[in-house]
Amino acid sequence: MARSEDTLPARGTALTVVSWVLQVIGAGLFLLMGFGKVAGWPDFITTFENIGAGQWLRYFVGVAELAGGIGVLIPRLAGLAASGLTLVVVGAALTHLVILQDSGWVLPVVLIVLMGALAWIRRAETASLPSYLRGLLGRG
Repeated sequence: MARSEDTLPARGTALTVVSWVLQVIGAGLFLLMGFGKVAGWPDFITTFENIGAGQWLRYFVGVAELAGGIGVLIPRLAGLAASGLTLVVVGAALTHLVILQDSGWVLPVVLIVLMGALAWIRRAETASLPSYLRGLLGRG
């Protein structure tokens, strides 16, 4: 039996479709890019060498992208995952603009918009997470 605070407000069909399209696109892109970073694809190795922070950052970002790519496919976690991925790509855009000074900032800016839109659409699920978790833990 669902408690009243576990039910989420209704969302229109159009926003639901847009949300799922963004979730699938986001999952595909971030899983691919995260895998590439963790697997050590040469372009990513070179990029992170040029950043100068060390290859540990490539692994860290790769794991964050993999986790976010999985998270955006779980409806209750999609907004939170999209918010986290937005922060990751803000860092990428700033890195390309300030440190690398190349045109690599374009894709991150597009992803900021897409993941920001997903986070906004799924904001009700994100806001309900604390009460949902309390209910799961039997402390509600």
